[in-house]
Amino acid sequence: MKAFIETIKNIFKIEELRQRILYTLGLILIYRLGSHIVLPTVDPNVLKEFKFSDRASQGVLGIIDMFAGGAFSRASIFALGIMPYISASIIVQLLGVIVPYFQRLQKEGESGRRKLNQITRYLTILVLIIQSSAYLSQIPRNAWVPNISEGFLVFLSIIVLTTGTMFIMWLGEKITDKGIGNGISLIIMIGIIARLPQALLFELGARLERQGGGLVMFMVEIIFLFIVFILSILLIQGTRRIPIQYAKRIIGNKQYGGVRNYLPLKVNAAGVMPIIFAQAIVMIPMSFTRFSQNLSGFVAAFANPTGFWYNFTSALLIIIFTYFYTAITVNSNLIAEELKKNGGFIPGIKPGKKTAEFIDTVMSRITLPGSLFLAFVAILPAFAMKLGISHSFAYFYGGTSLLILVGVILDTLQQIESYLLMRHYDGLMKTGRIKGRSGSYASSI
Repeated sequence: MKAFIETIKNIFKIEELRQRILYTLGLILIYRLGSHIVLPTVDPNVLKEFKFSDRASQGVLGIIDMFAGGAFSRASIFALGIMPYISASIIVQLLGVIVPYFQRLQKEGESGRRKLNQITRYLTILVLIIQSSAYLSQIPRNAWVPNISEGFLVFLSIIVLTTGTMFIMWLGEKITDKGIGNGISLIIMIGIIARLPQALLFELGARLERQGGGLVMFMVEIIFLFIVFILSILLIQGTRRIPIQYAKRIIGNKQYGGVRNYLPLKVNAAGVMPIIFAQAIVMIPMSFTRFSQNLSGFVAAFANPTGFWYNFTSALLIIIFTYFYTAITVNSNLIAEELKKNGGFIPGIKPGKKTAEFIDTVMSRITLPGSLFLAFVAILPAFAMKLGISHSFAYFYGGTSLLILVGVILDTLQQIESYLLMRHYDGLMKTGRIKGRSGSYASSI
């Protein structure tokens, strides 16, 4: 505990890191405040009487509400959250595999990336118009501001909802540029964490009053949640280390190279993106049904988070997107080329094409169990609901919520740790005074 407190003190000793953390917290506070601002075109009192929050927190809509941090059920200006942007990003990345024009943009470096980001934003606006229209259709007519044309109010509400999501996008980009961690992922994580205390209290009350089992059953659920949390950390942190040998080089009287290192290949190189992508795809049918409560047939299967087809489709999409996203993020040809340039090779494997094929084979093998376990964790909340755990608390047993929490927290902590290690390294290269002051960083990590 003493080492942890010392690490916290060291974090705030670094001016740049302190400013980034405070900047991030400030933007997150703005996001949370905005999620409680109700649309100016509706009467919040009528929404409470209509029990709009209860209707908008059930089934698949409950997952959307969780991503939005409760803003969806409150009819907030941030009601649609960041998911429309995620959906647009999925479409653009899929087009990058199919359409030659998008493939060329991906290869053009920074300029191509800017064009793709611009296309993604335009597509986000299109998705927002569709989803906001469907969302507003569920608001009761007597909740609209009186004495004003309903068509004008709907038009104004679409503009407000669209602007709200675009503002969240801007907050996420600013956090990524000037804050700490990935902005979009942090915003999603904060929305999920905001629902955790309420879910815990609801589950505790349910066990003590209605469902039975008392504190003992509640503690069993907490222990099981902790075990799932640990397994998720192992999934995200698991790596396959490939030995790398560097050739010896003698320059003058000195010898360079000849060292043995490792190439770490992550079991889950795609992170939480496959499950976010799959969740967004499964939610698309809901966007074209105007969020109706009277669903049937094909769409009804996707409106039930505990149903077979909903979970089967989600699991299948997660496996597909895991391979797809891993192929994008891990470029075996580039890795093999870099190793060859630096005089490195895998023992027993020829440099160049053979090395790339070997890395690709290893990635395919370790991605399969990783994707299967990722899919299992994603559908775990459905099993928890079947066992009698409340919907709001069951979402934390797996799925997007748990993996985002674990992945984003670990990623943010790694960035903070890199600042500490970098400061420690700079201190060693400067003066003895800085070295002494920075020495505590490494000991406390």
